[in-house]
Amino acid sequence: MPSEPLEAEFAHPPALSGLQEDELRELELEGPIRVPEHVGDADAETGTVVDGDGEKPPSTGTVTSLRDLERAFTKEGVKVVSFEPGAGEDPREWGRGKKWYITMTTAFLCLAVALGSSMITGDLQTPVTELHTTPEIVNLTVSCFVIGFGIGPLVFAPLSEVVGRKPIYAISMLFYFIFTLPGALAKNAATLVIGRQLAGLAASAPMCNVGGSVADIWSVEERGLPMAFFSATIFMGPCLGPLVGGWIGQYAGWRWIYWVLFIFCGFCFALTLFIPETLAPVLLKRKAAALRKSTGDDSYQCLAELERVPFSQTLRTALLRPIVMLLSEPVVLFMTFYLSFVYSLLYLLFFAFPIAFEEIRGYTPGITGVTFVSIILGIMIAMLLMPFQERLYAKVTKNGSFPEARLFPMMLGSITLPFGLFIFAFTGAYAHVSFMGPCVAGALFGFSMILLYVSANSYIVDSYSAYAASAIAAKTLLRSLVGAAVPLYVEQMFHAMGFQWAGLLLALVAVGIMPIPFVFWVFGERIRMRSGKAEKRRRVRAEDVLKDLN
Repeated sequence: MPSEPLEAEFAHPPALSGLQEDELRELELEGPIRVPEHVGDADAETGTVVDGDGEKPPSTGTVTSLRDLERAFTKEGVKVVSFEPGAGEDPREWGRGKKWYITMTTAFLCLAVALGSSMITGDLQTPVTELHTTPEIVNLTVSCFVIGFGIGPLVFAPLSEVVGRKPIYAISMLFYFIFTLPGALAKNAATLVIGRQLAGLAASAPMCNVGGSVADIWSVEERGLPMAFFSATIFMGPCLGPLVGGWIGQYAGWRWIYWVLFIFCGFCFALTLFIPETLAPVLLKRKAAALRKSTGDDSYQCLAELERVPFSQTLRTALLRPIVMLLSEPVVLFMTFYLSFVYSLLYLLFFAFPIAFEEIRGYTPGITGVTFVSIILGIMIAMLLMPFQERLYAKVTKNGSFPEARLFPMMLGSITLPFGLFIFAFTGAYAHVSFMGPCVAGALFGFSMILLYVSANSYIVDSYSAYAASAIAAKTLLRSLVGAAVPLYVEQMFHAMGFQWAGLLLALVAVGIMPIPFVFWVFGERIRMRSGKAEKRRRVRAEDVLKDLN
């Protein structure tokens, strides 16, 4: 499963080691770097490659860095092609203007996808009447789009390894652009739903590549401001959708929601035509091909060519490994379950807020869209508090890092989330209660969502750093499927149970799953030790250090 996941970039301090990041960036491979048995001077008994100093790598068939792998192939007479330092070949050596163009372009792609997932909720009632269909069918336009988020990356991620990031960005945005048009022109519900399903599949490609793009061009030390820019589009984009869509739907009609999205997608597609390729394996393959052509020497090859895995195998791994990890790794399973619930709440609010403000209080769609600013404020407050988490992490890991140290924000978020849901249930249901009640609940939800999202994803990446992309793909798949189901039942649930009781049920579920981060804080290390893919780093306590010194 290639490509460094975007979730890995939100982890600070970095969850991936320099070796793991280089492996993903230059080889697009997961797992330990292995030297093929036929390469180098193999030890007669173990088959381990011996380096130039006569020392063996730490385990059979493995190396400690990409440079070890280069040396092993060089002994076989291969002229390993790499970036020449200072020549501007490495994307990390490009000028800041070029880097920021790539950063802003890919961020706009993410914004287009985030807006596309929620913007149409600004008016879902008028299409029901105009197209002579049912609310459930129109709500499918949200569900089908979100389903594409989970399925698309399983194919697009390995495909980017073959053709590069730029073609994937350009082709996906082109099809996203094209398949948004049926929504604006639809004469029946089938056209609307099918167009949205195809648009969702196409839109999923940028989301599975942006993490790699960040790692391609920015070093760890430089990523602070670029990641803040990405954070705004990734986390706040879905909440901006109802805000923008509500006003457009109110004054211009539901078709103009699609027209505005169509125009924005076209703008983003135009930007992708001028974005340079940043994927290191593709750039190095081009350099190696040029050297072979100019010199006639076929020994010029890059590591990605030497370690090439058949695309069929890459695709099979991308499709199967996430599912296997989801079913066999408790950390992935329970964290995915928690994040899926939080993700479903986000899409649930896109439908519950209109019930609380339009149906119960009589607000217009535009004003209802403005209430989503409360969630954005909660998100901003949580992001401002994340530096405190970094200090706490540094304090707890002063004797050595371990994945469970990432769980502190999740512990706090698991406590504040039920409070937000209880407030929403007991204030949103009554017209005589101030609008500030549901808005405070929205702010608490946005605050909790960021703490839970960043912490849980960091814990997954840190626990399975060698298989981070597959672990995150497993989470994304289930999360998207759960989120896609929400529009199909949320309105029926709130109307049949009553607003207060439906909200109370959600709050009680949040209380029921609240212990999950605390359980992993206590037992997470033991669970990881039993896994064949998880990190084996142990928590080093102060008393253990004193005992060793004595």
